[in-house]
Amino acid sequence: MAVPSVPRGHQASRLLANLIVMGSGIMARALVQAYRQAIANASKNGVAQEAVNNIRRASRTITEPEARQILGVAEHSSWEEIAKKYDHLFEQNAKNGSFYLQSKVHRAKECLQALHKSKAEPS
Repeated sequence: MAVPSVPRGHQASRLLANLIVMGSGIMARALVQAYRQAIANASKNGVAQEAVNNIRRASRTITEPEARQILGVAEHSSWEEIAKKYDHLFEQNAKNGSFYLQSKVHRAKECLQALHKSKAEPS
């Protein structure tokens, strides 16, 4: 029985396609292995611990004077004035895309809100 002949150009393109598929599979496996190794090295070197420390440092509460300075309010300011300043600063930083400043403004409001609630509650 004779095997039908395949044109030479078709064989070359099929071979090239097979090489590309095999090569991309090898590259994908190598990339995954390199990523796993990088994660393992990072945890050995303390990079993961440093990231945890940075998160802890960022989540600390701020002081009352710092909160007042961030919002630009005085010690005797009413809650309405504080809320108005907060709304203005929060919206301004939302428009410009500064998540860091927006977070600072929010933490300042939380701090002053807690102080305001504690002063409003009877002892």
